[in-house]
Amino acid sequence: MQLALSTWQEVEDALRKSDGIIIPIGSVEQHGPNGLIGTDHLCAEVVAKGVGDATGCLVAPTLAYGMSQHHLGFTGSATLRPSTLMLVVRDVVQSLAVHGLRKFFFINGHGGNVATVTAAFDELYALKSLGQLDPAVRCRMTFWSGGPRGKALADELYAGVNGNHATAAEVSLAQYYQPEAIKHAQMTPKVAPTAPQFFEAADYRARFPDGRIGSDPSQSSPVHGKRLYDAAVADMVDAYEAFLAY
Repeated sequence: MQLALSTWQEVEDALRKSDGIIIPIGSVEQHGPNGLIGTDHLCAEVVAKGVGDATGCLVAPTLAYGMSQHHLGFTGSATLRPSTLMLVVRDVVQSLAVHGLRKFFFINGHGGNVATVTAAFDELYALKSLGQLDPAVRCRMTFWSGGPRGKALADELYAGVNGNHATAAEVSLAQYYQPEAIKHAQMTPKVAPTAPQFFEAADYRARFPDGRIGSDPSQSSPVHGKRLYDAAVADMVDAYEAFLAY
């Protein structure tokens, strides 16, 4: 049940059955020569919608922008500062809590969000502990690709070349979700380099000239994307239901 496509009366009825909601979150950033700039939020969104279809749970509109400062060396990328993203997460959670929602399950598509969103959760908990927030809320974030089915399938499809950014799996899932936007490109080297660490945008661009990290998304396909979608939805249904029961 998508919040954006529901009336307030329908949401009120839904809250009589559950106090949980899924919030997809991603980024607006480059994803290599054939990956869409919206890959991260598109992947989180399609999986979240799939969980909503499977369970009937509430699914909030996607938080498309994330913490992506290291991608600003590539045209079209955009970022929120960590402090801004923390405030966005806090305000969204607090606003929805006004209406009776208590459990917030974020399906994430971008690694750069982890530290900031986790800190936002801690800010919410600190406010409650200090007596400045009522009621108590519970928040959890997980990667759409982080479940056992999704991990196993990605390893099967792209053994050793899925990579860490502009991965073959996320490009495939975005191709499945948005088939009219599939891109094709030559990639040299075929498998992108890796590095143990990177810093600001200029450093990232110098280390990874075409945007990829350790990946070969030339192997991506919408057929693979459908399989990854099915696996991810099943994983996230299990994760969400476990969260609600915790």
